[in-house]
Amino acid sequence: MAHRILIVEDQADIRKLIRMTLEFGDFEIHEAHDGESGLAMARAIRPTVMLLDVMMPGLLDGYQVCTRIKQDPELKAIQVVMLTARGQATDLAAGEAAGADAYLVKPFSPLELIERVEAMVSTVA
Repeated sequence: MAHRILIVEDQADIRKLIRMTLEFGDFEIHEAHDGESGLAMARAIRPTVMLLDVMMPGLLDGYQVCTRIKQDPELKAIQVVMLTARGQATDLAAGEAAGADAYLVKPFSPLELIERVEAMVSTVA
């Protein structure tokens, strides 16, 4: 069974790059363009891994989405990887406080992305 990956990113070109990177793996890939739709989709499809942009337009940023997922008993098993252009210690601390499982700082290499995702899905039966 393919693991579900949910990409939540407001920039279509970055979503496309991530999708193209992960298409070679045995993944079922879903996409959302903002925090609200990402959270709704996470509830609907229960992804194994969620790649979550930090800064997005709308009501919820990535940290808020991550916090809600990790506080929800039905969703907290989702592995959340925060994607951000900001890699300062304060950003990493905010991601940690929100419950993020990992952090990738843009621009990240496709190889780094796929290694991170494959490591995460290998820990899930």
